Amino acid sequence: MPDGSDQPTITVLAAMADIPAVTWDACAGTDNPFIRHAFLDALEKSGSAVPATGWLARHLVVTQADGTVLAAAPLYLKNHSYGEYVFDWGWAEAYHRAGGRYYPKLQCAVPFTPVTGPRLLVRPGEDAVGLRRMLAGAMIEVAKQLDASSVHVTFPTQAEYDGLATAGFLPRLGCQYHWTNDGYDSFDAFLGALSSRKRKLIRKERDAVARQGLTITTLVGADITARHWDVFHRFYQAVVDRKWGKAYVNRAFFELLSASPLGEQVVLVWAEDQGEPVGAAFNMLGGNTLYGRTWGAGPHREFLHFEACYYRAIEFAIAHRLARVEAGAQGEHKVSRGYLPTPTYSAHWIADPALAKAVEHFLDHERPLVAEDMDDQRRDGPFRKA
Repeated sequence: MPDGSDQPTITVLAAMADIPAVTWDACAGTDNPFIRHAFLDALEKSGSAVPATGWLARHLVVTQADGTVLAAAPLYLKNHSYGEYVFDWGWAEAYHRAGGRYYPKLQCAVPFTPVTGPRLLVRPGEDAVGLRRMLAGAMIEVAKQLDASSVHVTFPTQAEYDGLATAGFLPRLGCQYHWTNDGYDSFDAFLGALSSRKRKLIRKERDAVARQGLTITTLVGADITARHWDVFHRFYQAVVDRKWGKAYVNRAFFELLSASPLGEQVVLVWAEDQGEPVGAAFNMLGGNTLYGRTWGAGPHREFLHFEACYYRAIEFAIAHRLARVEAGAQGEHKVSRGYLPTPTYSAHWIADPALAKAVEHFLDHERPLVAEDMDDQRRDGPFRKA
């Protein structure tokens, strides 16, 4: 609340709709689509990330005396740990056994989206270090006011991660698999950089898809219609059901996103068999990155998942001169297909000193193991050795 001084004030918002898109995006920038107002707003307006699903918005906004918004952060009060992709179930269970109450907790994140990007959003030209420190302190203060056990900032940038560690958050190291464009002018040029065995593996998989006679196209922006979303969401739900998971986003989210200012950044790899849809991969286009998000399919087609999610993404990135493809969480099988281990980050503040000490000890042990595993995978990667 304003205190009569010229110091910036911090406001807590109950929805993305409470702040104009142009104001939020002045801090978020345009490179990463997931932190943009349109993406977060679509999650809320569709009913995907709302109190009924365990995501109670408590977004932070820092405003100076003249009304200019200097910084912001997407923040949610949660009563579970679903849809985060940085797993703290063990911490919650241990605290419960010790007689503590882990939920609610505060989550600074993009719901259901394990993509590295800014979380402590600062308007260009402002004091990034100071404003990030202010947002970190505000999250802790909100946690205390709401009697939350902890604050978790997931998939921040490395600079934010380093700053949060100095602000008293516990640093955690993770791993994803990303493809990097080393100036390839074609998919064959990329294959030429691989070892013979890996090159043959990929060609074998792509040939197997081609022999099935499927028609695979890449749809962008206005090419994607309501019919595509109807089919894709049905496929997405089928994959979730087969894996005994939970569908985090609903049909309305995809159409809201497609109709938003981010609609032209939606990329859908679409597969048909004689006009009948059989699978699709949903991607988002960033400033220099293609982000693979969600796969959906009907009856199993051999290697179609690899073709649609990995190889077509690489072809798109090469054709559009993108720097990389981020293919989502998990999956060591991606290494043999050219996607190498890349560090991801999270930072955690825990109110209870005893739990904080136990988590700190765990993370101090986990970080070097994760780093060592990534080094081993890179060393044994698919590329030709010098």
